[in-house]
Formats: sequence, structure tokens, C-alpha cells
Amino acid sequence: MRGLIGSHDLLLVTLDTLRYDVAARLLADGRTPTLARLLPGGWERRHTPASFTYAAHHAFFAGFLPTPVAPGRHERPFAARFAGSETTGPDTWVFDAADLPGALAGAGYHTVCLGGVGFFNPGAPLGRVLPGLFAEAHWEPSFGVTALHGVDAQADRLAEIVARLPGDRPLFTFLNVAAMHQPNRHYLPGAAGDSVDSHAAALEYTDRALGRVFALAGGRGRPCRVIICSDHGTLYGEDGHVGHRVAHEAVWTVPYGEFSL
Repeated sequence: MRGLIGSHDLLLVTLDTLRYDVAARLLADGRTPTLARLLPGGWERRHTPASFTYAAHHAFFAGFLPTPVAPGRHERPFAARFAGSETTGPDTWVFDAADLPGALAGAGYHTVCLGGVGFFNPGAPLGRVLPGLFAEAHWEPSFGVTALHGVDAQADRLAEIVARLPGDRPLFTFLNVAAMHQPNRHYLPGAAGDSVDSHAAALEYTDRALGRVFALAGGRGRPCRVIICSDHGTLYGEDGHVGHRVAHEAVWTVPYGEFSL
């Protein structure tokens, strides 16, 4: 990552609440062709630093992305400088700021947040904390957890941003996808409630819609590095649990991928 800052646009996509097992199964079954084309080796299995959105994203923006499950010290792509860090290396972009958006703004990037779940909804003070890290932040109900076509609406907004941004200005886009978060029954016609199947159907929709996002991100005439992952998984009755914010394998284990456009 260190060698890409300044020359590449950056796109960080969090597929909010997406379970690793569902992501891996759908990719293997050919149900997410957009992601399969960009992740020829499949999803990487990782562990998230937190069990719910707000905490996980604070960690992400400080440089603590989901950690590879194999033992060892794993070099991070970017990291806020602090004494005693043992997971930075020669390829790590180490920044002297409290958060990644602020650091990239200092390096000349225009920083954009396209929020999805409620922690990005500015209607309450808590929902302004994470978007407040960015130079430009957007959220509206059509991006949220009850919207059937949320990623399409976010892509529409990204198209407007790209159209007005000078071509030589590097862009950092953060996109939080809300589709997989409960409630997601509306992606499965006739479903009476949320389930692993409706969670999977939401991912199929997301895969179709992400094609346009990637085309926009990679269509500015400059290379774009993409990091895509889940912030945590969720439960649909396993061991009696529904939802997340609990220490369960299906919550802590998330899909992760990197590629360039």
C-alpha cells in the first residue's frame, strides 16, 4: 500500500454484517459472479477486530482491518503511527494522524463517505461521528437497511461525485453496504422473516449492484486499489442467538479481499 498512496485512488467497501460462510458458499456456487471475477482466489477468511459496526469501523480507520486467521504477525496495509506497533512493515503506509480519512486528506485525497447502516445516519449525534472523519459524507433512507436498492442509490451518488471531481485529484471512497444487515427478508419474495437464505439473497443483489460501483471507481483514468470486507457476521438462531455483538464464530469470522481496478 505504501507505494500506491498518491498514484492510486482508494476504495474501501464494507459489506456490513456479511457472514464468511455465506460469502464463500455463494462465490463457490457461482451466485456472485462480479466478486468471483475480481477475487479469482476466493474470499480470504479473517477475524474482525469487533463484533458490531461502530467499533469495527473505528478500528478499520485506525489501520486495524480484519486479521488473517493463520498465526503470526501480519503486516497491515496502512496504520496510524504509535509506539510499539508490531504489525507495520516496509509496505505499510504509516500515517501521523488519528484516522485514515484525515491522513489521506492530508496527502491530497478527496475523502468521501457513502453510509449505509444506522451508524452513518446523521439524524442522531452518534451517526455523525464516523461520517465526520470525511470531507464529504452522504446518507439517506434510500441507502439504508430497509432499502431494496441501496447500493444502486449509493452508486448514483458516487457518479455525481466522480463527475465533478477534477481528474487529477486522488479520491478515497468509503462505501458501507447495508443490504445484508437485518432486516433483509425483502430480498427473498414471500419470506416471513430474516434468515441465512435472505441474507444470501441480499448478497446476490449486492454483487449485481457493485459492478457499477467498481466501474465508476476504476473509470477515472487512474488506477484504483480496492479493499472489500465485512465488518462482522451475524446470527440467525445459532446457539440461541439472533443478531451480533456477541462472541460467536459466525460473528468474528469475516470475508476479506483486495484487488486493483
